[in-house]
Amino acid sequence: MDKRAAAIAELEARLGHVFADRELLERALTHASVGSGARRVPHNERLEFLGDRVLGLLAAELLIARHPDWREGELTRRHARLVAGKTCAEVGRRIGLPAALRLAGGASKQGGRENDRILGDAMEALIAAVYLDGGLAAARAVFAEAWTDAIASAVAAQGREPKTALQEWAMAAGRPLPSYREVSRSGPDHAPLFVVEVSVEGHAPERAVGSSLREAEKAAALALLEREGAA
Repeated sequence: MDKRAAAIAELEARLGHVFADRELLERALTHASVGSGARRVPHNERLEFLGDRVLGLLAAELLIARHPDWREGELTRRHARLVAGKTCAEVGRRIGLPAALRLAGGASKQGGRENDRILGDAMEALIAAVYLDGGLAAARAVFAEAWTDAIASAVAAQGREPKTALQEWAMAAGRPLPSYREVSRSGPDHAPLFVVEVSVEGHAPERAVGSSLREAEKAAALALLEREGAA
């Protein structure tokens, strides 16, 4: 058995799903960089599109079932975390996806196997492939198992103050503390609106609006956390 075949076998073992349709699995693992022109081969972009929708359903279904007391806002924030590209990439790494991917030589040499975008997209494609190969029950089982750590993390994050959570996230990544900047203030004195921008070194900033400076800072911190899949 060659190296990649062994990696695929290990991937299926960790997924808990052995594919009946081997071509479907291969397509899910094939990046669009493979082949060109007449040599173009089936790749995973269309499966990624489907997987994004399947994953969204599975995450919503699980959160609703496990947390009947959570309000819509709480469910929405946790859902965004579970389906975020960064989370999908982390799940992919944990189940051995990088070694099983099929990439063009150039993409592989440029670190494609550790690229969050490539891994996240491939993980979505893989969920779609499981769904097509084994149905919703199979996809549900894979999600519950593969996302175990992400689900636990989302639950543990419940109730954390956004500015504190963002500070902890930045420190854990070895970054300086987040910085906040008041962008503008508008409206009458009795009903002001503040726009605040928060920045963390190495990441694009986020802006948010609030009725006070503190509320705008909290909203901006939460927006950045959700975008990075860390809320």
